[in-house]
Amino acid sequence: MDFTTSQVLDEGLDLDDRADEARKDFFIVRDGECFAGTHLLIDVREAEGLDDIKHIDRTLRACVEAAGATLLSIDLHHFTPNGGVSGVAILAESHISIHSWPEYGYAALDVFMCGDAEPQKAVPVLKKAFRAGMVEVAEIRRGKGMVG
Repeated sequence: MDFTTSQVLDEGLDLDDRADEARKDFFIVRDGECFAGTHLLIDVREAEGLDDIKHIDRTLRACVEAAGATLLSIDLHHFTPNGGVSGVAILAESHISIHSWPEYGYAALDVFMCGDAEPQKAVPVLKKAFRAGMVEVAEIRRGKGMVG
């Protein structure tokens, strides 16, 4: 919610109220609880393509699209000799990070999003893209009780 300077002065709006309203725009209310964002900790096992940096880039972009998030940038690094990839997709709503161990068919991902983005929609994208035999997901609601 945006307020002009004249509204703040004319309508007696406090600048702290304006900041509180702006912060609330990104907070999530679910099941009667208000929190900053949903943080998914994802383990992908028995997976393929974890050494292919272009495939990982495409997969992260597909996750962002599926979640309804806004991509700002992606930075990936390919390690040698095992071929693992670490990197992050920076989002307007937060981030997606990946660390892969292709020699073990394993990747650890964090998907953290606030606002209207739906991070859970990234999970089936990851499972399909990496042909994962197993995907484990833990969900944490970050910043509970900060605004409400």
